Order: sequence, then C-alpha cells, then structure tokens
Amino acid sequence: MLLVNTDYISGKELETLGLVKGSTIQSKNIGRDITQSFKTIVGGELKAYTQMMNEARDIATNRMVEAAEDMGADAIVNVRYTTSGIMQAAAEVMAYGTAVKFVK
Repeated sequence: MLLVNTDYISGKELETLGLVKGSTIQSKNIGRDITQSFKTIVGGELKAYTQMMNEARDIATNRMVEAAEDMGADAIVNVRYTTSGIMQAAAEVMAYGTAVKFVK
C-alpha cells in the first residue's frame, strides 16, 4: 500500500474510493508516568512518551491501511495525522486520508 501526503501520485491516474481512517488511544503505566514526571524537572526528551506516540502512530496507520485494503485501494493520498489529549498521560492519535485505486 502506497501512502503519500500529496493529493496525487506522479504518473498515475486515480479513482477516489473514499475517506479512510484509523485511530488509537494510548497511555503509559503509572510507574512510567511517575519516572517521566521527574524528567520534566531537569528537562530533555521524554523517551517513554516518544515511544508511546510512535507506537500509537503505527497502530493508527495500520488501521487506516486495513480500512483502505477492505475498499480495494491501491494507495492512500493526502495522509494526515492528528493527536489530542484525552486525559492526563493518554492521547488519541488518528491517521486519515483518501483511499484511491489506480486507473489502468
């Protein structure tokens, strides 16, 4: 499955199938949350949260791709990501785009 953040794919004529999305809500356990809060005192990267968000983006992307495959898509154009805080130490990540089929 080809994913691009443009509304076209060079050299391809596209047939639009529709919007696809995938999302997840992730959080870290209380132990990680406490250790990461200490890190904010001295500054620097919060690696546990970086890892959490990378995992969340991967899950959301895979769910979006599965939705596109179910529609018979060859690619997804205009891929975008959005995040929002749900509660302390929990975030939703959503991936969305337009599923397309290559015109032969």
